[in-house]
Amino acid sequence: MKKIIGFVVSAFLLVGLMSTHAMADAAKGQKYYLKYMKEGAGMNGAKFATQHTQAEWKALFDGKGEKFVAEYSKKYPGLESFLKGDKFEKFMADIKDFCVEFASDSGNVPSC
Repeated sequence: MKKIIGFVVSAFLLVGLMSTHAMADAAKGQKYYLKYMKEGAGMNGAKFATQHTQAEWKALFDGKGEKFVAEYSKKYPGLESFLKGDKFEKFMADIKDFCVEFASDSGNVPSC
């Protein structure tokens, strides 16, 4: 009986650790913005994130972020290669969290 309980508890801990690792992170998104997007956009993260409300950011990033890629490739041609590349797909969830966390209606201000 102790082995079964130990196994069940271990399984819950493992699932819990995996699910928190898979979640997106606004701090990581801020780092990715600074590293890959700041130069192409020509503005700091605070100005970038306040371009839309939280609901607008969520709508732009729906699906695979096609609306975001289309809008920001057109607005900032310097971002086009990054936005249409593999790195953006990999980092998109974190960048979305960054934008939503620091949107114009959030009341939060990033440190970048």
